[in-house]
Amino acid sequence: MTNKSKIKNSVLQLILVAILSISILLPIPIYGEAVEDTPIDLVYFIQIMDLVKNNYVHDIGEEKLLEGGIKGLFYYLDENSDYYTKEEFDQLLEEITGDFVGIGVYIKEEDGQIVITETIKNGPAYRAGIKSGDIILAIDGQDIKGLSTREVVELIKGEANTKVKIKIQRGKEKPKEYTLNRENIKVKTVEHNKINKDIGYIKLSQFSQYSHQEMKDALKELDKHNISSIILDLRGNPGGLLDEAVDISRLFIPEGPIVHVKYRGDNMVTYYSNLKKPKYKLVVLVDKNSASASEIFAGAVQDRKAGTVIGTPTYGKGTVQQIISLPRGDGMKLTIAQYLTPNKRNIDGKGITPDIIVENKDGEKDIPLQKAIDILSK
Repeated sequence: MTNKSKIKNSVLQLILVAILSISILLPIPIYGEAVEDTPIDLVYFIQIMDLVKNNYVHDIGEEKLLEGGIKGLFYYLDENSDYYTKEEFDQLLEEITGDFVGIGVYIKEEDGQIVITETIKNGPAYRAGIKSGDIILAIDGQDIKGLSTREVVELIKGEANTKVKIKIQRGKEKPKEYTLNRENIKVKTVEHNKINKDIGYIKLSQFSQYSHQEMKDALKELDKHNISSIILDLRGNPGGLLDEAVDISRLFIPEGPIVHVKYRGDNMVTYYSNLKKPKYKLVVLVDKNSASASEIFAGAVQDRKAGTVIGTPTYGKGTVQQIISLPRGDGMKLTIAQYLTPNKRNIDGKGITPDIIVENKDGEKDIPLQKAIDILSK
């Protein structure tokens, strides 16, 4: 064979390899030429699902494909609307209600390890001496290395009054195993204390189903000390239940509108306060993580001149979601309305700009809190 023939054969081989490589990446025509006016309907969806089911390299059940299809229904909706599997929905309900069965810890994944970030006061883990920063090594003898936080949560959860063994590593100490009793945990959302003889401080972490009652209890305790001014700290509060936000607002906002809720078709519902005269001089602390129900409260304080808002601009979530339970134990969260402040300001995507903008810097004392104390002390 001449050199010329060898070169020609080599070139042909390269071309064939290239064609084969490209064919792996190109789609295989099934239905022929594209028809632009083919309707995107349930028939088309089933055709695509069959193609995936019959040609995807791994086995995948029809139920999983349908579940993915349901999730896809929310693709073009806003970021606050979503579908939840049964496991995801159970977790969502726990977060919203503040009720769950467990050992009373919050966890996160950090550098491949599951770390306890907080223990709930008076919960099983708290009473046993487990602390934030502790690392979970095993649950009921099962090594959890490589498991996700969700998988670890599922191992920890169980029926009330059943036991679970947790193996903990604390710093360089020898690992220790704790046997804990699972209990019904109620997450406390309100903490309070007296700053001085006139000023009370209340931290509200979220608006759960118990927050209104907890707020009333906190104010009752502060009233025993003849407190005349309140600092309500909503920094980091992601929101929660609309009814709780309205009920708590009624403790501070004078008679008149608290929030307008605008539904589809311009239908509007307005929630009112009947408070004849506010009892306290009020300062509200907010930051970029104060959202939704926190913004309803802060917006009402601003528009109704019920106090002073201090901090940094809030998150900007001006929509209302409805939680819908579905027959299989799954569920959905769907945006059904927008809310407007008493002066009908739409803060979605904009947030609430505080009356006084004050920002903390790393390593410094709590400047917004000190500013609030200064204002209330005048």
